[in-house]
Amino acid sequence: MTSEHQAGPMDRFTTRSCLPTDHPAILRAIQTWWADSRDETAARELSRLVPRLFCEHFGDTSLVIEGEDGELAGFLVGFFSQRVTDEAYIHFVGVAPWARGSGLAKQAYEWFFQTATANGRHTVRAITSPGNHGSIAFHQRMGFTIEPSEHTVEGSPTALDYDGPGEHRVRFVRDLTATPSATLR
Repeated sequence: MTSEHQAGPMDRFTTRSCLPTDHPAILRAIQTWWADSRDETAARELSRLVPRLFCEHFGDTSLVIEGEDGELAGFLVGFFSQRVTDEAYIHFVGVAPWARGSGLAKQAYEWFFQTATANGRHTVRAITSPGNHGSIAFHQRMGFTIEPSEHTVEGSPTALDYDGPGEHRVRFVRDLTATPSATLR
């Protein structure tokens, strides 16, 4: 899948399905794009969340966004649940610092919603860290709701130890059958 965008702020970007050959660029991006907000070791650890298998086995449900010069501007790694056949999951999303504020993340999510819907998926799930207030707000703007939890961390309902000891997560869910006007804020 390759598509050109309509004229406007997005006209300098091209989107396509993720290929195995994109994996090294995605790893470099995670290590450099997040180094601004985290120490270098933490950014390197974060890159381990996107092993090559995602590009090899979930390329059709993962997206690469490139600038006019072919430089990686953003990516979304997502997949369809094998256990819950009407659900999909957004695993990892990144936008280059120079492309932030351009609408790339919103475009990537909307692409994933369309891809999921076209494949009979009615629900999309995602997670983030409770301290990532920007991510929490973004997901809510994209029509996600926070799943209830008996625990609250940094003001958000949080699943404690969700990804292992001390790895707490805010869990999101979006119903794709709801009308966009009712969910998007």
